[in-house]
Amino acid sequence: MNLQNLCSFCADRSSAQRAHTSERLPFVLLRSFPAILLGALMVLVPGVLGAQPAPLRVAIVGLVHGHVEGFLHALPEHANVDLVGVAEPDAALRAKYAQRFGLAQSLFFPDTEAMVAATHPQALLVYTSIAGHRKVIEEAAAHGIDVMVEKPLTISLADALIIRNVARARHIHVLVNYETTWYASNRFAYDELESGKLGPVRRVVVNDGHQGPKEIGVPPEFLGWLTDPAENGAGALYDFGCYGVGLMTWLMHGEAPLTVTAVTNHDKPQIYPRVDDDATIVLQYPHAVAVIQASWNWPFNVKDMEVYGATGYVITVGADQVRIRLQHDAQEKLITAAPLAAPEDNSLDYLAAVLQGKVEDKGDLSALDTNVTVMQILDAARESARTGRTIKLTPLPEH
Repeated sequence: MNLQNLCSFCADRSSAQRAHTSERLPFVLLRSFPAILLGALMVLVPGVLGAQPAPLRVAIVGLVHGHVEGFLHALPEHANVDLVGVAEPDAALRAKYAQRFGLAQSLFFPDTEAMVAATHPQALLVYTSIAGHRKVIEEAAAHGIDVMVEKPLTISLADALIIRNVARARHIHVLVNYETTWYASNRFAYDELESGKLGPVRRVVVNDGHQGPKEIGVPPEFLGWLTDPAENGAGALYDFGCYGVGLMTWLMHGEAPLTVTAVTNHDKPQIYPRVDDDATIVLQYPHAVAVIQASWNWPFNVKDMEVYGATGYVITVGADQVRIRLQHDAQEKLITAAPLAAPEDNSLDYLAAVLQGKVEDKGDLSALDTNVTVMQILDAARESARTGRTIKLTPLPEH
């Protein structure tokens, strides 16, 4: 074949290929459409078939609760959470936290409404006094924003019922963060009880507290409201009693006790003249009893739980150790509890999972239904301590 014929052949072949391709184009596009559609969905709808959702936009409300430092320290480890704003009326506190954690001044606002309008968060993390929780939750609900507060939920049962009604009406999540929720040892005790290995629960003893907020050196803005009954609800009774009440309510699947009896002491009136610094709460159930010992007078930090069933017991030792002995064991064993499974191993991942619909916040330690019952018990405990009487509980209103 000479050069001219070769060129003609190539041109004819090229034309034929173009024609063939043109005829196949609709078919090719049709076959490619699912991939094109999937790509578009992955851009427009985060989370489709493994695509990573956008980071959860969270904002802080209040800087007077010292636990905010723990959140800010942990934040760099959570790429799924993005801090978009901080609302705090005290300019000195805003400056303190901006400097300490290297936060941009543009993140800070003097009030919640201004911050929400400017930053459009998906969730508010509340670090106000306990008395401030209801107001922030109501503000968040008006904008359809979910909320996580530090324990306890609020300062009274009346406030708790209002919070529950607001959350239901506006369809928002209200979660409560306790340090001990993320203890593998507590989950181990719960699972052993649920499995039936311990038999029916008979007695639970929970010890929580430390040397006292002043003694451990909490910052002045934290100490000020912790020791004010109008802002904290009580002293150690609320500050540490809520841990044990929450754990027992969880173990009992939300069942409220029949009666609540509480005794409080003022062992250090020169330091804490307005609030109790030691509290004992006794909860009586039809076939079980709980004793909750909350104090600002322990010689060191204490957070442990003893769960006694008809056929065995589990005693937690810190965040991940447990002592266990079952009915036919010759002696107890000290073991390490398995780590908690993500995303229920820390507050931020749990919050993100709830808001993304991956975890249902019902009946667990952080859930609103659990913590309304906690407030019913704490409210009764405060009244029992005040009057010296045992308080009989009645069922909570449904609405």
